[in-house]
Amino acid sequence: MELKTIRLEIPAEGNIIVGQSHFIKTVEDLYEAIVNTVPQMKFGIAFCEASGACLIRVEGNDPELEANATENAQAVAAGHTFYISMREGYPINVLNRIREIPELCNIYCATANPVEVIIAETEQGRGILGVIDGASPKGIESQNDREWRQGFLRKIGYKR
Repeated sequence: MELKTIRLEIPAEGNIIVGQSHFIKTVEDLYEAIVNTVPQMKFGIAFCEASGACLIRVEGNDPELEANATENAQAVAAGHTFYISMREGYPINVLNRIREIPELCNIYCATANPVEVIIAETEQGRGILGVIDGASPKGIESQNDREWRQGFLRKIGYKR
């Protein structure tokens, strides 16, 4: 077995979601989950089949984001994984709906941070062991940091 890390490409001014599912209809179910939850969101989805033709299935409503998701899927090349690249919305807007998809197994990350995917590769193929999302903590928040956080969340409308 060989361990590797693969850096994903985050779309400019965008976010990604990386997860695992178990069925070819995942790509269409993800499309419906996103478009029915945040219709104005621009997105691309790539899903790696793990049997049969073993193709990367692609859906979305933005060709640039479809290409970004596909490039990430090709780079990781792990069966039954999916990659969503998005703009004009955030993962927080769609994660609950995505989690309701019956064939969904796991969500590894939902972020705009730099991401490295840790994979294991064997003779059979590749699998995701986990992700490194962003940077390590540099300290513990102070009272000023806490006040900034609380103010920021209210400023962007996520808290009242």
